[in-house]
Amino acid sequence: MNSDGGGPGPAGDPAKQPEHSGVDLARVALRAAKEQARARGAAAQQKKQARRGGGLRSGARADGRDPLPLGAAINRLITERGWETPAAVGGVMGRWPQIVGDDLANHCVPLRYDEDPDERVLTVQCDSTAWATQLRLLAPQLVARLNADLGHGTVRLIKVLGPGGPQRGYGPLRAPGSTGPGDTYG
Repeated sequence: MNSDGGGPGPAGDPAKQPEHSGVDLARVALRAAKEQARARGAAAQQKKQARRGGGLRSGARADGRDPLPLGAAINRLITERGWETPAAVGGVMGRWPQIVGDDLANHCVPLRYDEDPDERVLTVQCDSTAWATQLRLLAPQLVARLNADLGHGTVRLIKVLGPGGPQRGYGPLRAPGSTGPGDTYG
């Protein structure tokens, strides 16, 4: 072994490579340059294929890269995200007059839907206590009709709210147990 560390090591040491000179050195440098260029080219090709869709080639048959009609794209998105029930209930709220009839729709408005699996409650507000009572009587038939339209078990209960009434203003003088002027509503 050389003491200056510049020469080749002992013959049994595999970590030390013999030094090249002249033509051999040029061949080694050329081989290393070709390997580096090949690696850069392969990396660039992979990037280009990834941008083009993973190496898929365009052809006469449909593939995953073809554009979809808007309705099909929305339906696919709804299915992938698991939004079928909320979208169906939203459609019901949009078609409320066709489902319940014009008379009832003019006086009762759906407010919200609780999609919790234990609840599944459709909340409806009516503009008078008479219409609220009428809707409470029709609730079982309406639940059956909604479930026939949306799928079994989508709506379990219809919660009917009466009119909101005026703002409650509690003054300094109030009878015990009174809830104010709104105690006659709902």
